Amino acid sequence: MIDTTVDKARMSAPPRRAPGAGSTTRRLRSGTGWQIALYAVLILISLVYIYPFLVQLSTSFKTDAEAAINPVALIPQIWSTAAYERLFLRSDFPVWFQNSAIVTVSVTLLRVFFVSLAGYALARLSFRGRGIVFAAVIGVMAVPSVVLLIPRFLVINQLGIYDSYAGMILPLLVDAAGVFIMKNFFESIPVSVEEQARIDGAGAFRIFWSVVLPMARPALITIIILSFQGSWNELSHFIVATQSPELTTLTKGVAGLASGQLSQGTQYPLKLAAALIMTIPVALLFFVFQKRIMNASQGAVKE
Repeated sequence: MIDTTVDKARMSAPPRRAPGAGSTTRRLRSGTGWQIALYAVLILISLVYIYPFLVQLSTSFKTDAEAAINPVALIPQIWSTAAYERLFLRSDFPVWFQNSAIVTVSVTLLRVFFVSLAGYALARLSFRGRGIVFAAVIGVMAVPSVVLLIPRFLVINQLGIYDSYAGMILPLLVDAAGVFIMKNFFESIPVSVEEQARIDGAGAFRIFWSVVLPMARPALITIIILSFQGSWNELSHFIVATQSPELTTLTKGVAGLASGQLSQGTQYPLKLAAALIMTIPVALLFFVFQKRIMNASQGAVKE
């Protein structure tokens, strides 16, 4: 009888919590609260960065009067494509886009090839003065590009390539930062990969082109993105390298629009439509290849 009473008392008593269970629950709730606060801050920062692009997009579809009265409104009262029609039908915008595309594609392809060669030579080939050459590359990275504008103009003019595609493309073919990136990446690839190819009779260029370069795909994609973005957005070099309207690039043309080249007035829709179209190629390239930027070398070595 007594045992039955004790059993009933135990069954009716509230379950005991394990030692520390309350503190664990409080820590979980506190961690969840911090995560929510962190996400809220990140969303706020994202909105701060995204809002100007949304304003740019919406203003490009406004009329000039509405854009002047309420330039930061996200929804136009009257949707208008007049800015885009004026850009493509009554301006030299297609010529600007064509020139930028020609220069950017040429510079990107050739720069990737040349900086890869230079990076591999500095990383693998032993020659006298290699350390001095690499120090010179680092030194060039420390020099502001605006300081080199006048010497660059003098060299281009002396070579007889001023106001031509050659003068726009050739000075941009090699980039010190690209050589630095490729050199460091090639040094991270095991030498044993090249030794096996060398035993099979492959030469230096064959090893570079067929063995090492395919393994450097993440670095190559990084150089492609940086080269495309840099040459597409280049302005100062094209100012000193050309003067003909037929060779005007997007950066020079949009800069002219910002200063009121086509007509008087604010022209907010026209300017922002041109800037929006100019942004699209670089944004698409980055979003397509963003997961492949400097991940790790492609391939493996079996010991």
